[in-house]
Amino acid sequence: MPKQTKDVRSQDRGRVVAALKALSNENRLAIFEQIRAGHGRGQLNADNRLAVCAVAEKFSISLSTISHHIKELKAAGLVRCERKGQSIL
Repeated sequence: MPKQTKDVRSQDRGRVVAALKALSNENRLAIFEQIRAGHGRGQLNADNRLAVCAVAEKFSISLSTISHHIKELKAAGLVRCERKGQSIL
């Protein structure tokens, strides 16, 4: 097997491990499921994006904790975020 193919498989494996690690936290998994399922669609902004505060409304944990979980999901490549003014979408 060529070395390049082995490196690609290793990178893929690393991404899978990062994603599974991020989703191993119960709250993070619930947040990811909510984002993925599109809950809170009634609270989309003008660009059809869901704000972090709309996600946070569904949980009884602080906004800063929600933001931390979303940061971990982003680092694992599971979600994309963008800051617009004071909102994170």
